[in-house]
Amino acid sequence: MSTFRTSGGSRAARSIGSSGTPDGERAGGGHRAGPLIVTEDLTLLDDLLRLCAAAGAEPEVHHTVPEQRASWAGAPLVLVGDDAAARCRGAARRPGVILVGRGAEGREDPEVWRRAVEIGADCVLRLPDAESWLVDRIADAAEGAGKQALTVGVIGGRGGAGASTLACALALAAARTGRRTLLVDGDPLGGGLDVLLGGERAEGRRWPDFAASKGRVAGGALEESLPSVRGLRVLSWDRGDSVLVPPEAMRSVLAAARRRGGIVVVDLPRRVDAAVTEALAQLDLGLLVVPGELRAVAAAQRVATHAGRVVRDLRAMVRGPYPPGLDEQWVADALRLPLAGELPHDPGLLAALDGGAPPGGEARGALGRFCAEFWARALTPDGAS
Repeated sequence: MSTFRTSGGSRAARSIGSSGTPDGERAGGGHRAGPLIVTEDLTLLDDLLRLCAAAGAEPEVHHTVPEQRASWAGAPLVLVGDDAAARCRGAARRPGVILVGRGAEGREDPEVWRRAVEIGADCVLRLPDAESWLVDRIADAAEGAGKQALTVGVIGGRGGAGASTLACALALAAARTGRRTLLVDGDPLGGGLDVLLGGERAEGRRWPDFAASKGRVAGGALEESLPSVRGLRVLSWDRGDSVLVPPEAMRSVLAAARRRGGIVVVDLPRRVDAAVTEALAQLDLGLLVVPGELRAVAAAQRVATHAGRVVRDLRAMVRGPYPPGLDEQWVADALRLPLAGELPHDPGLLAALDGGAPPGGEARGALGRFCAEFWARALTPDGAS
């Protein structure tokens, strides 16, 4: 018998069903296959189940090495309690085994390290000190930590520069390539990118639902909870009065979005507060949208100064028309930024927006073609930075 059973009355004991998974947290409820837990210590099991729930992972629980070898070998992570180490001797060696105990007093015990070596553990953890690190490790293992999303931020050099228009068009073009795409509306006063895309009635969570997020947000659960609009996921604002995203929430949500891979496009306001700074820090590439006029360049210079202190790679995206003597390269040089490109003049864009069509929604339009060419360059190994 390999499945953990007990007649005790602890929360951990009551939450384990016959399949070894927590009741009420079945796959399909936002949770993904999580670690294998091996322990009979009910207090330790309580802690580990709580950490798995925080990571959005559904564990399998046994009191010794499972009879089915696939459970031991195939689990993304194996958490072995101090009490179960002796029972795990002789199990097939594999990466991702962690010996877990409670209390700091056992940290320097040579016997603990001997047991860790016997079962081939990668490391020894003591709770509660290592809880934050272990939640991250469980979430990475459950989600499959792969290549992070290419994250592009769009900022207007001045009001009305067209940053939101470009952000939507880039996201739609990315989705047309078949890549997982998330569009994040980082400007609470911008009117809502879901409205610009025609998805204001789409069901799903908005920024106010994440405002209290401080710890780790599961990437899969985030993606599944957001509205799906025109082939991409959108995190925007509701029509309420809440316009504040704490920096901790911005950090957690964007980190979760990036772990899912694909492409993340973030529309950012010109003001650089603590939350915007968190977003800027996670960008692979920042695009500063600047109209080709002297006043716009002067305004954009201030934005570039503040954003450039945080963004690793900030470039100018310039749009005409220009007064005599100016062109896109002159604007980029004046800002001391690399030139990312020149936005095309699309005479039908305003009429299309008035008619409810999203910006860049037509792949054969001028803006749609421009964005497709942008991704063709940015998605090459050396294109983004």
